[in-house]
Amino acid sequence: MTYVERRLRLASSLDVPALLVTRPVNVRYLTGLASSNAAILVRQDGTAALATDSRYIQTARECPDLEVIEARDVAAALLSPGAAVEGHDMTVDDYRRLGGDMPVLSGQVEELRTVKDETELDALRHACALTDEVFADVAGRIAPGRTEREIVRMLEFRMLELGADKPAFDSIVAAGPNGAIPHHAPGDRPVQRGDLITMDFGALYRGYHADMTRTVALGEPAGWQRELYELVRAAQRAGREAVRAGASAHDIDAAARDLIADAGHAEHFEHGLGHGVGLEIHELPFLGPDRTGRLKDRVPITVEPGVYLPGRGGVRIEDTLVTRADGPELLTLTTKELLVL
Repeated sequence: MTYVERRLRLASSLDVPALLVTRPVNVRYLTGLASSNAAILVRQDGTAALATDSRYIQTARECPDLEVIEARDVAAALLSPGAAVEGHDMTVDDYRRLGGDMPVLSGQVEELRTVKDETELDALRHACALTDEVFADVAGRIAPGRTEREIVRMLEFRMLELGADKPAFDSIVAAGPNGAIPHHAPGDRPVQRGDLITMDFGALYRGYHADMTRTVALGEPAGWQRELYELVRAAQRAGREAVRAGASAHDIDAAARDLIADAGHAEHFEHGLGHGVGLEIHELPFLGPDRTGRLKDRVPITVEPGVYLPGRGGVRIEDTLVTRADGPELLTLTTKELLVL
């Protein structure tokens, strides 16, 4: 799908004369321009104007089928009578400065972004393939004495070596009891034999974010560690198998969560089952017990159940996949078998 086609889809959804899009990730989605200061006015008839400053103007002029305006105050340069603004992006101060009487819309572009075209899916597949390769390369180099931070550096350096734009987000390595903290900040704790080590990371490629989590054992795992791992693995498989176009966000979450609750660990799995991925690492849709809505075809999401035992450790297993009418297309292919290092 071309950028023109994306803008036409947005234009057809509007019930106002135009929408002033100021959120950078949405501007990129509609134009291809990655910029810290740009905005696009999309009109109901499908025509559009792009404004940016001198730092990006030459790149902006390469964007097809757009009127391009050079301006520092991009919102003021584009705002037209009756145009709505992105209420979830524009600050109150900017809203007032621009007049304070514009219609406000929220989430119009984000909703369009949930369904990916093949160009987007190809970029995401490549990001996930890089992520798989990084894991295969780094897992064998994990040894007692390496710190969580060292392992993060190994993961992220290998991503860049393989051609990633950069890490998709701040990588997580959580070893031993730190594995009980879902978003642990990696520190100087050396990994030790007997640890479960959770690694949550992904590569960014052409703006698209991969997201994968694997938990490995350093040395032969204890019985409780294997039991916990197999529980999470079964829950993750159940969640993946529930993913298809038309399935509800609540029901997909329940497929995994109910298994964990039935095993007596309901209180040890408190975050949602997953989230959309694309130009952002966390985007619509979200899977969780309080989430509504149904998945559409060609929507990339994660499935990432975890069980976290305070003071002992935890297990999380996460894949990126794409909803399809007949079931999910798995993008992160690294095995879910417990890897013993």
